Amino acid sequence: VLCYTEIENNRMEGFPMEKKAFDLITFGEIMLRLSPPRHARIVDGDIFEKRAGGAELNVASGVALLGLRTGIVSKLPQNELGTFIKNRIRFVGVSDDYLIYDDTPDARLGLYYYEMGAAPRKPTIVYDRHQASVTRIKMSEIPEDIYHSARMFHTSGISLALCQNMQNVAVELIRRFKSAGATISFDVNYRANLWGEEEARKTIEEILPLVDVLFVSEETSRRMFKKTGDLKDIMKSYATDYGVKIVATTQRTVISPRKHNFTSIVYDARSDKFYTEAPYNDIDVIDRIGSGDAYVAGVLFGLLKYGDPEKAMQFGNATSSVKNTVPGDLPSSDFKEIDRIIHEHHSTGPVSEMNR
Repeated sequence: VLCYTEIENNRMEGFPMEKKAFDLITFGEIMLRLSPPRHARIVDGDIFEKRAGGAELNVASGVALLGLRTGIVSKLPQNELGTFIKNRIRFVGVSDDYLIYDDTPDARLGLYYYEMGAAPRKPTIVYDRHQASVTRIKMSEIPEDIYHSARMFHTSGISLALCQNMQNVAVELIRRFKSAGATISFDVNYRANLWGEEEARKTIEEILPLVDVLFVSEETSRRMFKKTGDLKDIMKSYATDYGVKIVATTQRTVISPRKHNFTSIVYDARSDKFYTEAPYNDIDVIDRIGSGDAYVAGVLFGLLKYGDPEKAMQFGNATSSVKNTVPGDLPSSDFKEIDRIIHEHHSTGPVSEMNR
């Protein structure tokens, strides 16, 4: 029986466990998502549901829901849409201490429109994020006390790709948090519609020596990073070439837009061990958006709470799998639910229907 209700004494060397104001701080764009109800189409629908989302916010909210203190650095318009986003951030337990507000005439919130798929029709996404307020964020707007206030800092390749200014800020934040002793987490999260492979590879390779925890898909490793060979050898190469301590790669089998299987592999360079488990099979996919970020959140929670890469892998798989079953970008599972899901996934006997 697996139980995660107690903190183990076996801490992972190199991951700071001392008490700080925040366990995790992230940096990235926060967007407004507009979706037609259920499986209606953008081209003929009359109604849009609005939700908050964004890769780094999704991660911060997932870790917060599991019980740790998180915050996010971003810039929002000083208007009703900005207030809506701020309220959603507070609702999911993420601190808004480091939100910056734009009161200029050009202030705007990035939008994206998402249409759910149903086999054989695939999901559709339309972005409208050009010159959002966050793209004009300045280092001088970020308080100096932030760098010593967090045990871990996280951002993604999306923040590097949106514009040169955001890339500069993201890289400088990585450097300053690293200098202050924080663990650095980075999700490559490569998006071909944001930047080319060569530019992405060159930019990300420059910051990899600063990264402690790396999330990268097998496809990205092979295509964008031009790596070849066995997947485990590829994952180890990030540790040997750049000094990354933890490398995580998800493995998703898409049976149809509504049915997926999911697991992952986590490599711990300190012990030179790989961790994986049987996949979560036949996941009922209500909304896939944000499930990758939920995985990141689960892994980071496992590392921050326990310092254990195996538990991190298990929390990542569980949080990602269950996120697929709820609408919207943001996760909604607390520690109790994820702990139960992990227990049931590893149970060899029948699962009681009375546990509800």
